[in-house]
Amino acid sequence: MKKEIRITPIRNGTAIDHLGPGSAQKIIEVLNLSEFTVTAGMNVESRKMGKKDIVFIEGRELNTSELDKIALIGKGATINIISNSEIKKKLQLHYPKQVEGIIRCINPKCITNAEKVPTKFEIKPEPLEAKCIYCETRMAGNDIVRSIC
Repeated sequence: MKKEIRITPIRNGTAIDHLGPGSAQKIIEVLNLSEFTVTAGMNVESRKMGKKDIVFIEGRELNTSELDKIALIGKGATINIISNSEIKKKLQLHYPKQVEGIIRCINPKCITNAEKVPTKFEIKPEPLEAKCIYCETRMAGNDIVRSIC
C-alpha cells in the first residue's frame, strides 16, 4: 500500500508555487519567516515543470522587496494570496529591472561594503546578471542568489 502525505492548504497567507527544485530552502532563509508557520514541499511532481518546490506561509503577505528576492531566486514563480482558504490574488513573478538593498555586492572595495549606503543593482534577465550601480561589478545567477540578504 502506497502512503501519501498531503500538504494542508493555508487559510490566510501566501503560497509560492512553481519554484525550481532546490529553491524553497533559500527562499525560507532570505524571507526571515521564523515567526510564521511555513510548509515547504521540495521536489514535488509537477506536470508543468517535472519537479518543483512550493512554499506556504500562513498569516503573511509579502512586500515588494520580498517578491523581488523570490523572483531572483525562482524566476517564473507564482504567488497566490490566500484569504479564507481561497485564492484572492495571483501574480506571476519576473525579474525586476532594478533592486535596492536586497543583494550584497561581492566587490569588497565597493562603497556599499565600507559605508552605510544601500546597494543598488541593475538586473539583466538573459542570462541573469546584476550590475552594481556604484562600482559596476557584475554578478551572475549563482552569485546573485548567494548574495541575497
